[in-house]
Amino acid sequence: MIRIFTVNKNAMFNFIAFACAFCFFSSDQTLYAKPSLLNHGRFTVVIDPGHGGHDGGARGSRYNEKDVVLELALALGAAMEDAGYKVVYTRKTDVFVELYKRIGLANKVKADLFISLHCNSMPLNKKNRSSIKGVETFVSGSGRLDEQDIALRENASILLEKDYKKNYGGYDPKDPESIIILSLMKNAYRTKSIKFASLLQKEYNKDGRLDRGVQEKSLAVLARASMPAVLTEIGFISSPEEEEYMKSSKGKQEIIGAIMNATAAYKSN
Repeated sequence: MIRIFTVNKNAMFNFIAFACAFCFFSSDQTLYAKPSLLNHGRFTVVIDPGHGGHDGGARGSRYNEKDVVLELALALGAAMEDAGYKVVYTRKTDVFVELYKRIGLANKVKADLFISLHCNSMPLNKKNRSSIKGVETFVSGSGRLDEQDIALRENASILLEKDYKKNYGGYDPKDPESIIILSLMKNAYRTKSIKFASLLQKEYNKDGRLDRGVQEKSLAVLARASMPAVLTEIGFISSPEEEEYMKSSKGKQEIIGAIMNATAAYKSN
Protein backbone atom coordinates (compact mmCIF):
# COMPACT_ATOMS: atom_id res chain seq x y z
CA MET A 1 0.00 0.00 0.00
CA ILE A 2 1.41 3.37 -1.02
CA ARG A 3 0.69 6.24 1.33
CA ILE A 4 0.97 9.72 -0.11
CA PHE A 5 1.87 12.65 2.16
CA THR A 6 1.12 16.23 1.22
CA VAL A 7 3.40 18.87 2.63
CA ASN A 8 1.57 21.73 4.32
CA LYS A 9 2.92 24.96 2.80
CA ASN A 10 2.56 26.95 6.00
CA ALA A 11 4.44 24.30 7.95
CA MET A 12 7.21 24.33 5.37
CA PHE A 13 7.47 28.13 5.37
CA ASN A 14 7.57 28.19 9.18
CA PHE A 15 10.23 25.51 9.25
CA ILE A 16 12.40 27.27 6.67
CA ALA A 17 11.95 30.54 8.56
CA PHE A 18 13.20 28.73 11.68
CA ALA A 19 16.27 27.62 9.73
CA CYS A 20 17.01 31.14 8.54
CA ALA A 21 16.65 32.54 12.04
CA PHE A 22 18.84 29.83 13.54
CA CYS A 23 22.08 31.75 13.06
CA PHE A 24 20.82 34.25 15.63
CA PHE A 25 20.84 31.60 18.36
CA SER A 26 21.33 33.14 21.79
CA SER A 27 23.44 31.64 24.56
CA ASP A 28 21.98 29.68 27.47
CA GLN A 29 23.41 29.15 30.94
CA THR A 30 23.19 25.36 30.56
CA LEU A 31 25.64 25.45 27.64
CA TYR A 32 29.36 25.52 28.16
CA ALA A 33 30.54 28.15 25.69
CA LYS A 34 33.09 30.74 26.71
CA PRO A 35 33.77 34.07 24.98
CA SER A 36 37.33 32.97 24.23
CA LEU A 37 35.97 30.16 22.09
CA LEU A 38 34.68 32.68 19.57
CA ASN A 39 38.29 33.50 18.66
CA HIS A 40 38.54 30.84 16.00
CA GLY A 41 42.13 29.69 15.88
CA ARG A 42 42.57 26.03 16.78
CA PHE A 43 40.50 23.24 15.24
CA THR A 44 37.27 23.31 17.27
CA VAL A 45 35.23 20.22 18.05
CA VAL A 46 31.81 20.31 19.71
CA ILE A 47 31.10 17.12 21.63
CA ASP A 48 27.44 16.41 22.25
CA PRO A 49 26.53 13.69 24.78
CA GLY A 50 23.03 12.68 23.71
CA HIS A 51 19.96 13.02 25.94
CA GLY A 52 20.40 14.06 29.60
CA GLY A 53 18.30 15.06 32.60
CA HIS A 54 14.75 13.75 32.36
CA ASP A 55 15.57 12.35 28.91
CA GLY A 56 17.40 9.15 29.76
CA GLY A 57 17.60 7.81 26.23
CA ALA A 58 17.81 4.05 25.76
CA ARG A 59 18.05 1.76 28.77
CA GLY A 60 20.35 -1.24 29.04
CA SER A 61 20.30 -3.97 31.67
CA ARG A 62 22.35 -1.80 34.04
CA TYR A 63 22.91 1.64 32.59
CA ASN A 64 21.11 4.54 30.91
CA GLU A 65 22.32 5.87 27.58
CA LYS A 66 22.57 9.44 28.92
CA ASP A 67 25.13 8.36 31.55
CA VAL A 68 27.21 6.14 29.26
CA VAL A 69 27.65 8.84 26.61
CA LEU A 70 28.33 11.61 29.13
CA GLU A 71 31.14 9.64 30.74
CA LEU A 72 32.63 8.92 27.33
CA ALA A 73 32.21 12.52 26.15
CA LEU A 74 34.15 13.96 29.09
CA ALA A 75 37.00 11.47 28.58
CA LEU A 76 37.02 12.12 24.82
CA GLY A 77 37.09 15.87 25.37
CA ALA A 78 40.02 15.60 27.77
CA ALA A 79 41.95 13.51 25.24
CA MET A 80 41.20 15.98 22.46
CA GLU A 81 42.28 18.94 24.56
CA ASP A 82 45.55 17.14 25.33
CA ALA A 83 46.01 16.69 21.59
CA GLY A 84 45.63 20.43 21.01
CA TYR A 85 42.03 20.66 19.89
CA LYS A 86 39.63 23.27 21.21
CA VAL A 87 36.69 21.41 22.77
CA VAL A 88 33.18 22.66 23.53
CA TYR A 89 30.57 20.49 25.27
CA THR A 90 26.82 20.80 24.83
CA ARG A 91 26.54 19.47 28.39
CA LYS A 92 29.03 18.41 31.06
CA THR A 93 26.51 17.27 33.66
CA ASP A 94 23.24 15.36 33.76
CA VAL A 95 21.05 18.14 32.37
CA PHE A 96 18.56 18.28 29.54
CA VAL A 97 19.53 20.50 26.60
CA GLU A 98 17.12 21.05 23.73
CA LEU A 99 18.26 19.70 20.38
CA TYR A 100 18.17 23.07 18.63
CA LYS A 101 20.39 24.60 21.30
CA ARG A 102 22.99 21.85 20.87
CA ILE A 103 23.61 22.53 17.21
CA GLY A 104 23.01 26.23 17.79
CA LEU A 105 25.97 26.27 20.16
CA ALA A 106 28.15 24.62 17.53
CA ASN A 107 27.12 27.24 15.00
CA LYS A 108 27.79 30.04 17.44
CA VAL A 109 31.34 28.99 18.30
CA LYS A 110 32.08 28.34 14.60
CA ALA A 111 33.01 24.72 15.23
CA ASP A 112 34.96 22.74 12.66
CA LEU A 113 33.27 19.48 13.63
CA PHE A 114 30.18 18.39 15.60
CA ILE A 115 30.08 14.90 17.13
CA SER A 116 26.93 13.67 18.84
CA LEU A 117 27.43 10.53 20.94
CA HIS A 118 24.61 8.01 21.38
CA CYS A 119 23.99 4.37 22.24
CA ASN A 120 21.92 2.27 19.89
CA SER A 121 19.10 -0.01 21.00
CA MET A 122 16.75 -2.58 19.51
CA PRO A 123 13.01 -2.65 20.31
CA LEU A 124 11.96 -4.85 23.20
CA ASN A 125 9.95 -7.12 20.90
CA LYS A 126 12.82 -7.56 18.43
CA LYS A 127 13.88 -11.17 17.95
CA ASN A 128 17.45 -11.84 19.14
CA ARG A 129 17.46 -8.31 20.56
CA SER A 130 20.37 -8.90 22.94
CA SER A 131 22.60 -10.43 20.26
CA ILE A 132 22.48 -7.50 17.80
CA LYS A 133 25.71 -5.50 17.92
CA GLY A 134 27.77 -3.01 15.97
CA VAL A 135 28.46 0.65 15.33
CA GLU A 136 26.92 3.02 12.83
CA THR A 137 27.23 6.72 12.14
CA PHE A 138 24.59 9.06 10.76
CA VAL A 139 24.71 12.29 8.83
CA SER A 140 21.88 14.68 8.08
CA GLY A 141 20.02 13.82 4.92
CA SER A 142 16.95 12.28 3.41
CA GLY A 143 15.95 8.67 3.69
CA ARG A 144 13.03 6.39 2.95
CA LEU A 145 10.15 6.83 5.36
CA ASP A 146 10.21 3.15 6.24
CA GLU A 147 13.89 3.48 7.22
CA GLN A 148 13.38 6.35 9.65
CA ASP A 149 13.02 4.36 12.90
CA ILE A 150 16.25 5.77 14.33
CA ALA A 151 15.37 9.31 13.23
CA LEU A 152 12.00 9.04 14.95
CA ARG A 153 13.60 7.71 18.14
CA GLU A 154 16.35 10.32 18.34
CA ASN A 155 14.06 13.20 17.33
CA ALA A 156 11.55 12.13 19.99
CA SER A 157 13.64 14.06 22.53
CA ILE A 158 12.01 17.16 21.05
CA LEU A 159 8.74 16.13 22.70
CA LEU A 160 10.37 16.69 26.10
CA GLU A 161 11.10 20.31 25.28
CA LYS A 162 8.79 23.11 26.31
CA ASP A 163 7.17 24.84 23.31
CA TYR A 164 8.84 22.42 20.92
CA LYS A 165 6.54 23.31 18.02
CA LYS A 166 7.51 26.96 18.42
CA ASN A 167 11.23 26.14 18.67
CA TYR A 168 11.19 24.00 15.52
CA GLY A 169 8.80 25.98 13.34
CA GLY A 170 5.91 23.53 13.71
CA TYR A 171 8.03 20.38 13.37
CA ASP A 172 6.40 17.31 14.88
CA PRO A 173 8.79 14.33 15.32
CA LYS A 174 5.82 11.93 15.22
CA ASP A 175 4.62 13.17 11.84
CA PRO A 176 6.11 11.65 8.64
CA GLU A 177 5.23 14.90 6.86
CA SER A 178 7.62 16.77 9.13
CA ILE A 179 10.37 14.26 8.33
CA ILE A 180 9.90 15.06 4.65
CA ILE A 181 10.19 18.79 5.36
CA LEU A 182 13.33 18.21 7.44
CA SER A 183 14.81 16.16 4.60
CA LEU A 184 14.22 19.03 2.17
CA MET A 185 16.41 21.33 4.23
CA LYS A 186 19.71 20.46 2.64
CA ASN A 187 22.92 20.31 4.61
CA ALA A 188 25.68 22.14 2.76
CA TYR A 189 28.28 20.05 4.59
CA ARG A 190 26.83 16.69 3.61
CA THR A 191 29.89 15.50 1.67
CA LYS A 192 32.31 16.44 4.45
CA SER A 193 30.05 14.86 7.05
CA ILE A 194 29.97 11.61 5.09
CA LYS A 195 33.76 11.75 4.74
CA PHE A 196 34.27 12.05 8.50
CA ALA A 197 31.62 9.41 9.23
CA SER A 198 33.33 6.99 6.84
CA LEU A 199 36.70 7.57 8.50
CA LEU A 200 35.11 6.96 11.88
CA GLN A 201 33.48 3.70 10.84
CA LYS A 202 36.81 2.54 9.41
CA GLU A 203 38.51 3.21 12.74
CA TYR A 204 35.80 1.35 14.68
CA ASN A 205 36.28 -1.62 12.37
CA LYS A 206 40.04 -1.72 13.07
CA ASP A 207 39.18 -2.61 16.67
CA GLY A 208 37.02 -5.51 15.54
CA ARG A 209 33.70 -3.72 15.88
CA LEU A 210 30.92 -4.73 13.52
CA ASP A 211 30.62 -1.98 10.91
CA ARG A 212 26.94 -1.18 10.27
CA GLY A 213 27.88 1.60 7.90
CA VAL A 214 27.20 5.29 7.32
CA GLN A 215 23.61 6.33 6.81
CA GLU A 216 21.67 9.49 6.07
CA LYS A 217 18.73 10.25 8.35
CA SER A 218 16.47 13.21 8.99
CA LEU A 219 17.92 14.01 12.40
CA ALA A 220 16.91 17.32 13.95
CA VAL A 221 20.10 17.63 15.99
CA LEU A 222 22.18 17.67 12.79
CA ALA A 223 19.92 19.38 10.26
CA ARG A 224 20.96 22.97 10.97
CA ALA A 225 24.70 22.38 11.29
CA SER A 226 26.95 24.92 9.57
CA MET A 227 29.86 22.49 9.79
CA PRO A 228 30.44 18.75 9.21
CA ALA A 229 28.30 16.96 11.79
CA VAL A 230 27.64 13.35 12.70
CA LEU A 231 25.65 11.32 15.19
CA THR A 232 27.54 8.16 16.07
CA GLU A 233 25.96 5.17 17.77
CA ILE A 234 28.90 3.75 19.71
CA GLY A 235 27.23 0.40 20.44
CA PHE A 236 23.99 -1.34 21.32
CA ILE A 237 23.04 -0.79 24.94
CA SER A 238 20.37 -3.45 24.40
CA SER A 239 23.22 -5.96 24.04
CA PRO A 240 24.62 -6.88 27.49
CA GLU A 241 27.98 -7.59 25.87
CA GLU A 242 28.23 -4.18 24.21
CA GLU A 243 26.78 -2.43 27.25
CA GLU A 244 29.64 -3.75 29.36
CA TYR A 245 32.13 -2.98 26.59
CA MET A 246 31.07 0.69 26.45
CA LYS A 247 31.53 0.96 30.23
CA SER A 248 34.85 -0.89 30.37
CA SER A 249 38.23 0.81 30.33
CA LYS A 250 39.19 -1.12 27.20
CA GLY A 251 35.99 -0.21 25.42
CA LYS A 252 36.17 3.47 26.26
CA GLN A 253 39.83 3.59 25.25
CA GLU A 254 39.07 2.00 21.87
CA ILE A 255 36.05 4.20 21.15
CA ILE A 256 37.95 7.36 22.07
CA GLY A 257 40.93 6.20 20.01
CA ALA A 258 38.70 5.60 16.98
CA ILE A 259 37.16 9.08 17.22
CA MET A 260 40.55 10.70 17.78
CA ASN A 261 42.12 8.90 14.80
CA ALA A 262 39.19 9.74 12.54
CA THR A 263 39.34 13.40 13.60
CA ALA A 264 43.08 13.58 12.94
CA ALA A 265 42.65 11.97 9.52
CA TYR A 266 39.80 14.28 8.63
CA LYS A 267 41.72 17.36 9.78
CA SER A 268 44.79 16.37 7.76
CA ASN A 269 42.64 16.25 4.63
